[in-house]
Amino acid sequence: MKILKLTPAVKDYIWGGTRLSREYDIVSFADRQAEAWVLSCHEAGESIVENGDFKGRTLSDVLKNEGKGWLGKNCERFSDFPILIKLIDAKDNLSVQVHPDDEYAQRVEGEFGKTEAWYIVDCDEDAEIIYGFKKDVTGEEFRKSIEENTLLEYVNRVKVKKGDIFFIEAGTLHAICKGILLAEVQQNSNTTYRVYDYGRLQNGKPRELHIEKAIDVTSTKAIPADGKPQGETENKDGYSETLLCSCDLFTVKRLDVEEKAVITADESSFVSLVALEGNGVIMHGDSCVTLYKGESVFIPAGLGEVEVLGAVTVIETRV
Repeated sequence: MKILKLTPAVKDYIWGGTRLSREYDIVSFADRQAEAWVLSCHEAGESIVENGDFKGRTLSDVLKNEGKGWLGKNCERFSDFPILIKLIDAKDNLSVQVHPDDEYAQRVEGEFGKTEAWYIVDCDEDAEIIYGFKKDVTGEEFRKSIEENTLLEYVNRVKVKKGDIFFIEAGTLHAICKGILLAEVQQNSNTTYRVYDYGRLQNGKPRELHIEKAIDVTSTKAIPADGKPQGETENKDGYSETLLCSCDLFTVKRLDVEEKAVITADESSFVSLVALEGNGVIMHGDSCVTLYKGESVFIPAGLGEVEVLGAVTVIETRV
């Protein structure tokens, strides 16, 4: 088993900026770099291995050949690779949108639903997100607000700051607004139902909305959003660890490494590490992989103890 360093797929959606290329050295020939899919086995944009014997192959191809043991026991209940991790640069507002749950998505779209978590890497001083509704509304009120173009009067706007974490369960109306750079951990799905898109045009035409499907799946009850991590920061030998978010789909932690962190990839799950700040080195035996800001590595389940050396902040994700 080897640690796999990954090259992301890059998306140039109309709301994206250029921070991913300017600040994170994400390579793209497009004018915009809206999203970098830093851990992906999704057919719409796959991660490519850039080191070792598997160099040049897609991550999904490597996993297909090496077997599900690389994913770990917690992944045995999934038919496909379970998660997708992105870096997202919102120069402009994303559409107000919603994602279906597994039952609806598999029945209607033929793939997973999409529950996700957002970690705010950086943002403008006045940045905000849309997170559900200000108060409970009925399905009919939701429909009427869309038809009468008054939806934004009902949504819950939440001010954000660097280090905030938000859990967005499938069925939650939401939007990333302009001036936010974030890391997103989500189910391995690309199904999005747009409800409102600010009247924008793409190639001279409005982008497609998905009103009826959105009404089918949206929860119209207000839910709280305070941006706080689920756990307290724990100081350890050479680093600190903060539990950001944990659910039955994924567990996400932030590791602030000052000198060295020792993590264990046991038989339960693979480990994804994405560097957000600083630079480091991942060591296992005589194997050494550099991890610079914006880069991602996949550590197979069962690999054992791995050292992260350097001054680097990483997002650690397990299933």
